[in-house]
Amino acid sequence: MDCEGAAAAEIYRLPEECVAYAISMTTPGDACHSSAVSPAFRAAADSDAVWDSFLPPDHAAILARADDGIAAAGECASKKDLFARLCGRPVLLDDATMVRTFK
Repeated sequence: MDCEGAAAAEIYRLPEECVAYAISMTTPGDACHSSAVSPAFRAAADSDAVWDSFLPPDHAAILARADDGIAAAGECASKKDLFARLCGRPVLLDDATMVRTFK
C-alpha cells in the first residue's frame, strides 16, 4: 500500500466524535456531501452534534416563541430534520409580530 492509501485508511480509525467535530466545522452542504464518503462518515454527518452546530445558539429560546408549535417535543426526529425544516420556511414569533429565518 502506498503512503497515500495508508493515510486514507487511517481516517476510518478515528472515533465518530472526532469525525463529527471536523464535519461540524464545515457547512451544512459539506456535511451532506461528506455523508457519501462512507458509512462511518454518514453516521458522523447525521449526528445531532453536527447539526446543532449549524443552528443558532439561542434556537431553543427562539423556537419557544414560535407561533406554529415547531418547538413541540418530538416534532423533528433529529437536529438535521429541525435544521431542514427551519431552512424551508420562516418562523413566525410572538403572535406573528416577528419573523425569523434560518439560513
